[in-house]
Amino acid sequence: MSVETAPPLGADFTDPDMAMGLQFIAQERRIRLAHMFQVGLVWLVLVVIFSFALLLMNIDPAYIVDHIDFVLKGVWVTIGVSLASIIIASVLALFGALGRLSGNPIADGISGFYVSVIRGTPLLIQIYIIYLGLPQIGRQLQIAGFQQLGSVFTLSAIQSGILALSLNYGAYMTEIFRAGIQSISHGQREAAAAIGMTRWQMMRRVILPQAVRVIIPDIGNQFIAMQKDSALVSVMGIWEITYRANRLARQESKFMEMFLLAAALYFILTIISTFFQSRLERRLAHAYER
Repeated sequence: MSVETAPPLGADFTDPDMAMGLQFIAQERRIRLAHMFQVGLVWLVLVVIFSFALLLMNIDPAYIVDHIDFVLKGVWVTIGVSLASIIIASVLALFGALGRLSGNPIADGISGFYVSVIRGTPLLIQIYIIYLGLPQIGRQLQIAGFQQLGSVFTLSAIQSGILALSLNYGAYMTEIFRAGIQSISHGQREAAAAIGMTRWQMMRRVILPQAVRVIIPDIGNQFIAMQKDSALVSVMGIWEITYRANRLARQESKFMEMFLLAAALYFILTIISTFFQSRLERRLAHAYER
């Protein structure tokens, strides 16, 4: 019997009400297990039908097996770009949220402008502007004699990809951070102010530690989405999953085989990330309860 269904210590198993309650719990558990089993069967049937349909379309599984190692090498690039981007995006989102909540018209205006512009333009266009547009500005500055300043605008493909993803997701996550900070009751702010804390001390010691527990699940969801959106950086020639799959697909026109492999790898990354996200959420919830 699991911890959730275990009866309390000293329970009287001869009590009819207790026995009925245990039977009800056991029945509910059997219903849940039966439902999970049925859903698993549906998934299995769908996978078999999908696989059979692919074989009818003359999909070459051997080609996928022969080249899976080449595409797998791009997984680490995808993970690295996504991790670096989500860290920078979280920092941008924190400052953006603080700016929106500060009441300072300059900070509020800058953060509001940043969020509006980034959320109002496609990520792919932002990638092109950063990778192809910024070097153009850098060249003009170098021509004008600002050599050092001009070199700052010339970024590598990976740097451009990380910057674009960070700016894009930072804008969306700004609202997540703002909502998380606002979810903390005003009573705690008033208590912190009553004991003489400054605004920064209150935010660092009282508000942010509690807001993190609210924000973490959404950050995990954004990271999962970012792993898939990182496929867009392949347009800059970054050797991640999509770029490697596309490179092989063009060699022998095996587009279905290679992009199915890429899709499967992204799906696996999503499952793994979801697992670790749920573990982290349970750990944070347990720590908060204690």
